Parts: sequence; C-alpha cells; structure tokens
Amino acid sequence: MIDFGFDKIALIGAVALIVIGPEKLPRVARTMGHLLGKAQRYVADVKAEVNRSIELDELKKMKTEFEQAARDVESSVRQEVDSARTAFENDWSQATAGLGDGSGDPAYGGGEALPAPAPPPEYRHPKKNWRLKRGATPQWYKRRNGVRTHAQSGAARVARHRPQPVKPR
Repeated sequence: MIDFGFDKIALIGAVALIVIGPEKLPRVARTMGHLLGKAQRYVADVKAEVNRSIELDELKKMKTEFEQAARDVESSVRQEVDSARTAFENDWSQATAGLGDGSGDPAYGGGEALPAPAPPPEYRHPKKNWRLKRGATPQWYKRRNGVRTHAQSGAARVARHRPQPVKPR
C-alpha cells in the first residue's frame, strides 16, 4: 500500500489549495472524506464476505469429515454385531443340536412339543363413570369449593353475578 508521510500529505494539501481555491477546499475535502469512508466500508464488506465464504467452506469440509467418521463407526459397529450374532448362532446351534433328537424323554427335549402360548387378552376400556365419581363427593364440599351442581344458562349466570342497582330511599 502507498505510504503517506506528513510531508507528502502537506504537499498534496498545498497543491489542492492552489488548484481548487480556499473557498471550495472544505467542501471538496468533505466529499473526499465521504468517498474514502464509503470505499473503506466496501472493502471491509468484501473482506467479511470472503471470510464468511472461507469459514463456510471449512464448516462444509468439517461436516463431510464428521459424517464420514460417523459412517465408519456405524459400519464397524455393524460388523461387530454381525460377527457376534453369527458366533452366537453357531454356538447355539451346536449346543442345541443334540437336544431335539426325539429320544422320547421330555426332560431332554424329546417327546411332546410345548403348547403355543396364549395370545394376550384384548384391551378393554376401564369405563370409568365420571358421574358416579362426581356424585360421591359430599354436597358441603362442592358448595365450599364452588362446584356447580345445577345446570344454569349463560344468561342466568350473568344475571346472577351482575351487581344490583342501588334503590333510592
């Protein structure tokens, strides 16, 4: 970047004073300051946008690396589970190979087969009678806690709670 010292700025100011004149110099300097500020803001915005795009690219790369690591872990866990399952199935088949030979002794797996388990009972709603539950509450408790025991229309309820006008004596 261009290095401006005090002597160079003073020379530029003197030339501008001679060329532009003393009456127009403050307005031109103000305009140049505004333009310089806009240029600096524009450069700062461009730098920020470039930094954001670089960070976004880094985050995308980090995301793909993390997803790949997760896939690797998932595949290794899946392989271990599959190998453990096959080993268990092999051991189980070897252990149960001599049990089902039909020797006739029920204690060793021969003879009759076990009956199939009964299906679970079908779901039935408990049929709780809320009216019965409400009726089991004593009337004095309902009155004390403001539980309505009689049906009343909305207009009757409003009229009941509306303040009565004071009658003149």
